Amino acid sequence: MTGPLLTSRYRTAGLFVLLAAVWGGTYPAVTVGLDSFPPILYAALRLDVGAVVLVLYVGRTQDYWRPRGTRDWIAVFSGGLLTLAGYSILQNVGQQTVPSAIAAVLTGLIPILTIGFAKVFLPEETFGLIELVGVGCGFLGLAVITRPEPGNLFSGNTVGQMVLVLAAASFALGGVLTQRADAEMPFPSRTAWAMVVGAVFTHLASFVSPSESVSLVRWTVDGLLGLAYLGVFVSATGYLLYFYLLPRLGSVELNLVTYATAMFGTVFSWLLFTEPVTASTLFGFSVVIFGFVLLKWETVHEEYQRRRRGVEAK
Repeated sequence: MTGPLLTSRYRTAGLFVLLAAVWGGTYPAVTVGLDSFPPILYAALRLDVGAVVLVLYVGRTQDYWRPRGTRDWIAVFSGGLLTLAGYSILQNVGQQTVPSAIAAVLTGLIPILTIGFAKVFLPEETFGLIELVGVGCGFLGLAVITRPEPGNLFSGNTVGQMVLVLAAASFALGGVLTQRADAEMPFPSRTAWAMVVGAVFTHLASFVSPSESVSLVRWTVDGLLGLAYLGVFVSATGYLLYFYLLPRLGSVELNLVTYATAMFGTVFSWLLFTEPVTASTLFGFSVVIFGFVLLKWETVHEEYQRRRRGVEAK
């Protein structure tokens, strides 16, 4: 039993890291794409691409391809309206008036807000002091990595900051409600339908926005490459991984991917835009990693004991 269990743990950990790496590319892709597309329309188009990819995949591989009961529909709409559409719309709107470092820190509220929502909707979830300290270390590490200007926290962009807090709350609540639904529908089909729902509502938000119009789109190679990456990898592949990992890790632990995503985003920005990686950035990385170790302390300790027994038996 130990072998398959460890294999499953390593696979889950590997997919978590892969998800963080894929989503880490969101930052440069959005930076490139927003020069060519209005922000909400850009979010809608990336969900369009993701929906097409997933619907084609599900149509060819799944027999249970559409929602059949209440729990399935709750999961689809929780993911589509909150985790996909709500988060994408609010995040893109808020980032227009808030410095990127502050936006990253406010996005880091997702795991913290997830704990709050889980206390209400998932009473079976328990959080000890070590786990809470781990989440706090992750948030602190994120703040060190992004190095927000203290003055910006109290700047006039209060509305934008509140919109970003609502974006974080939308993502956190969507994950918790999807976990609570415990749908029987396979995760690829559920993700595909959620992507369709998210795309429809994001297009509606773009349509009613007075500052958005298709006429504002500039069709550039960089913009299309950014859209392709966001649609195929961040949306289709990323959310497929997210909803696969959700029942295995739970919404609280999985949403810590926010902190790991920021780490990969920093690395990608350094590689693509030559943004400096300073000593404080590396220190922030170490704080985030320490937070993950605290959250997985029991697993780490168990693995250490297993390896120690193996060495002593030789």
